[in-house]
Order: sequence, then C-alpha cells, then structure tokens
Amino acid sequence: MACLNIDKMCHKPENQKDEYTFDGSVDKHGQPAVRARTGRWFAGVLLLVNQGLATLAFFGVGVNLVLFLTRVMGQDNAEAANNVSKWTGTVYIFSLLGAFLSDSYWGRYKTCAIFQAIFVAGVVSLSLTSYIFLVKPKGCGDESNPCGSHSTISVALFYVSIYLIALGNGGYQPTIATFGADQFDEDHPQESHSKVAFFSYFYLALNLGSLFSNTILGYFEDKGMWTLGFWASAGSAILALVLFLIGTPRYRHFKPTGNPLSRFCQVVVAATRKWKVEQPRRGDELYEGEGQEPAENGNRRILHTDGFKFLDKAAIITSKDGENNPWRLCAVSQIEEVKCILRLLPIWLCTILYSVVFTQMASLFVEQGAAMKTTVSGFHIPPASMSSFDILSVAAFIFIYRRVLDPLVARLKKSAPKGLTELQRMGVGLIIAIMAMVAAGIVEHFRLKSADKDCSSCTNSSSLSIFWQVPQYVLIGASEVFMYVGQLEFFNGQAPDGLKSFGSALCMTSISLGNYVSSLLVSIVMKISTTDKMPGWIPGNLNKGHLDRFYFLLAALTAADFLVYLICAKWYKYIKFEERSIEKLNGNKQGDFKV
Repeated sequence: MACLNIDKMCHKPENQKDEYTFDGSVDKHGQPAVRARTGRWFAGVLLLVNQGLATLAFFGVGVNLVLFLTRVMGQDNAEAANNVSKWTGTVYIFSLLGAFLSDSYWGRYKTCAIFQAIFVAGVVSLSLTSYIFLVKPKGCGDESNPCGSHSTISVALFYVSIYLIALGNGGYQPTIATFGADQFDEDHPQESHSKVAFFSYFYLALNLGSLFSNTILGYFEDKGMWTLGFWASAGSAILALVLFLIGTPRYRHFKPTGNPLSRFCQVVVAATRKWKVEQPRRGDELYEGEGQEPAENGNRRILHTDGFKFLDKAAIITSKDGENNPWRLCAVSQIEEVKCILRLLPIWLCTILYSVVFTQMASLFVEQGAAMKTTVSGFHIPPASMSSFDILSVAAFIFIYRRVLDPLVARLKKSAPKGLTELQRMGVGLIIAIMAMVAAGIVEHFRLKSADKDCSSCTNSSSLSIFWQVPQYVLIGASEVFMYVGQLEFFNGQAPDGLKSFGSALCMTSISLGNYVSSLLVSIVMKISTTDKMPGWIPGNLNKGHLDRFYFLLAALTAADFLVYLICAKWYKYIKFEERSIEKLNGNKQGDFKV
C-alpha cells in the first residue's frame, strides 16, 4: 500500500517531489513539514551542539560533586557517595515527568525549552550559593584545606540548587533525544539512515560535552576553584538554551497524543469487564477502530500480536458496549500499546544492574583514584579527570562499531541487512561491564598492597599510579556504546509512536534506579561488613577497607543479571507497525497544533 502511494507521489511535477515529509511531522505553525526547509542535519546538528553544551554544564556540577560534598560540605566518603547516587538517581526519575508532559500535552519543543530554563536557573543558583555562602573562607575546598561548617540556610540553598538542576536536566534529557530523532523522516530512505546515526552522535555529543568538564573544569574544581567551575557551567547552560531557541523556525514537530495513562487504564478496565467473554479464535475478529486514533495524528497503527491474550478481550465487541465508550471497547492498536510497554519492562529491569556498575565511575572510582598516586612528573592528576578515558573510549568505540564492527557482522550474517540487533548489543554491553568490574577489583587489590593503612589523610597514600585505572574506565566506555546507545535505539524504536519520549525516558530511568540500587547496595554492604567493629568494605579510610571485594560482588551480580537478560531477550517480540499511507497522512497532517 505504501509503495502504491509513493508511486503516486512520483507523478508529481519535478519541483514538488518529496516536498512534504512522509512521517506526519509538522512545522511550528502546525502545517505539513516541508522537507527542504525543516529538520534534517541542520536542526540535528543544532540539537547535538545543544546537548554537548548542556552536558558540559551538567557534568561541570556532577563530575566532582562527591569531592565537593567531602571537601566543602564536610561529609565522609560513604555519605558523599550515597548522596551523589541519590541526586543522580533523582535526575533520571524526573525524566519520566518530562516524557509524560512531552508525549501528552506540551509537545517535545516546549518541554525541552521549559526544562532547560529550569536547568539554567539551578546552575546559576548553585554558582551564587557557592560564592556567597559555601566556599568560605576564601581558598578552601582543595584536598589539603577543607571548608568549615555551614549554616542551615546555606545548606538548604545548596540542596535546592542541585535538585533544580536535577529537575531541569532530567526533564530535558529524554525529550531532546526524541526531538532530535524527530528531525529525520524514518519513511524516507536517506533520512531513516540518518535517524539511526543520530543516536550514536547524540551519545557522542553527550560524552564530548563532559570531556571539558572532566578535564579543565575538573582540574580547577580539584584545586578548590569551585565557584569558577560552577560559573563556567552556568555560561555553558545559557549558551545551550540560546542555541536551542535559534533553531525554532527549522524544527519538525509531532502532535502530542494525550494522556497515555488513561489509554493504558482504559485497556485494563475494558479487558477486566469482559473477563468472562469467550476469546475469538482469530485476531481479525477484534475491533480495529477504523477512522479513529492513532491514524488522525499521523501515527502508525500497531498490528495485532499474540501474547497477553487477556488484554485482547478489551477489543471484543459485545451488546453492552456503549457507543464511543473507551472504557468498554478499545481498538487493537490501543491494546498493542499496552502490550508493547509490558514487553519492554523485563528488558528494562535487566538494564538497571548495569547502571549500578556505571554509577561507580562518578563515585567510588573517583574515591579510589584519590587514594592512589596522582602526581606524574610533578603534575597533579585530578581523580575525576580520569573519566576522560571513558569519554575517549566512547568516541573510539562508536567509530569502531559503526565503521568496522557493524558492517563486518552484517556481511557475516548475510540474512540480515544490519549487524548486531539492539538486544544483542545490550548483551555485549553487560559482558564488557563484568570485565570492567573485574579490572577495577584487581587494581584495588594491588593498590591496597602498596597503601599506607595508618595514614591520617589518605590522599596519594598508595604508590600505585592512578593510571592503572585506565583499563576500567576504557571498558566502561566500551560497554556504554553497546548498552546505552543500544538502549536509546531500542526503547525509542520499540515504543509506540505516541510514546517515543517515554521510550527514551526508560533508558534514563534505568540509570536512575541504578543509582538508587547502588546507594542501597553500599548501605547493605557497609552494614554487613562492619560487624564485630570491623571498618567495613568502604570506610572513610579506603586503605583499611576492601573496595576490591565490592567490585567483585558487582561483577558477580552483573553476571547473574546477564543470564536473566538472555532469557528475557529470547522471549521478547518486536513491535509490528502497519505501513503508513502517505495519501492519508497528507490529508490529516494539518491541525491546530502549534509551537
């Protein structure tokens, strides 16, 4: 059907070929998007630069937050690591709020703009709070000169500021990823290829943005110049917002589809009401809802699939069904939306433990590095700057995967047009994460052998060079390319058209829960390992603990998670869309949706 419609398009005059997009996108006025004047890489590059600058600002705060909490706020290692995990987790919890508002009411553009403004307010507030209240006396906050105590008001202002940052960045992140993908028409051969590439470049922009934070800003903050680092982050956040607004005339948009929670509940209620109704033998006997949503929004209709047959009862037509009563009768496509979410959940749950591994890079890796030899030829290496090896690893492995590995696997498979599937890539990411934890545990084992256990200030207390951490950072970076880029593509591609931001938010929420699980795991390990007056695995003085055992524990847990993931991936059924009718799209795209 789609091919016939494309043939009709081809009979247009030469200057009208491909004038409008095929995917139902509209411009800022709510009119059909003209391909040559909207979206594509002009808008895509603007959003990639925006992402890089916003990430620079975010990690300018986050990358050394654990050191800020210990040196400026006076917290011990375990408390600081837990607070960073909770804060990072909250960042990604807010991604669900951003995704909900984006898909349901505001649309992706408005959601991005509002949450970026909140993010800017948070970073500016943190800069002012640090300058006026926290970094006192002046010059404090480095490794040898911690700051004094703070008033309740200044501490409260600090937490309000960082949680404003969490709200702004969390609500913006999943929406900007989906909004960037919206700039490419997946029903157009060339643009569909660009859309797949966009997710890799998006994650690359995220990592390149954090490179400056992890090196230059990380160095200044490690030297106690916290206010300078925070103001640089504020400037970057403001510039990111300005660039985003500059691209307004060129963006493509999709109309929000209404509250997905109500659609979900309608299916469950309608199916429950008909739990005694006999199941039809064939799927084509179910109510299709012709002429109703999602077709009117230009969204693709989801085809019927087996599984979760109880939910199919919501589409059985009975004499008790009132006319247009969505709480008694639901279309197959609406039911399949619910099935899609239910099928995604087991995969999503298996990614949470990977995020536990990933979050160690911002907390325990930094504390481990601070207890190693951090000077090379008289030059001090800030422990947080070691994550630049993670960023370089991400950049290298994105290139290796897209240019070498993916084409090679595609040629070997022969039966498939591309290399590893998203599910296969996520599995590879879990395997590499196991290797990263084993490497970190081995490094910590040898660090303890050369450490001074009776040190008072245990910075630089081991003769083992901090560069022995490079393998664990590189392996984490390699795992991210397979796991997080794979997640972005998988959850975005497997989510219904009206829930694309929610699909991206699943990836972010996985990171969120990973941080909370990490915090819980650290607390449990410390409680168990501190019995009989033992210092525990992660004490304030790492030289008296056994951080290596904690890393090996994470490796074992991730290995068990990988086995469960294999079962879930084998069980998963991919979403099936009805082919778009371009003729129908051209008739339905105009509407009252405006930016």
